[in-house]
Amino acid sequence: MSKRTRQRPQERGSVLFDVFYEDGSQASNRRVPMEVLGGLDGDEPARDVIAAQDEEIAQKSGRPQRSILSLARSPIPDPKPKPPRGT
Repeated sequence: MSKRTRQRPQERGSVLFDVFYEDGSQASNRRVPMEVLGGLDGDEPARDVIAAQDEEIAQKSGRPQRSILSLARSPIPDPKPKPPRGT
């Protein structure tokens, strides 16, 4: 019986982004559905999705919403090797 391999977030229908704000702060691994990406706009629709997420967070926290300076796709982490089983 083969082991089930764990899927990466990129393969499950979402893409992770690092968000850089105008105040110099950064948020990592913000999840955006793959359906909104691609086409002629590339990753630009992700800005709208993340801005909507930020607006919801700002409303819940009572803090003002931060302005997005830029977005970059988060690097895909390398899978961690499993330690060998000892006998």
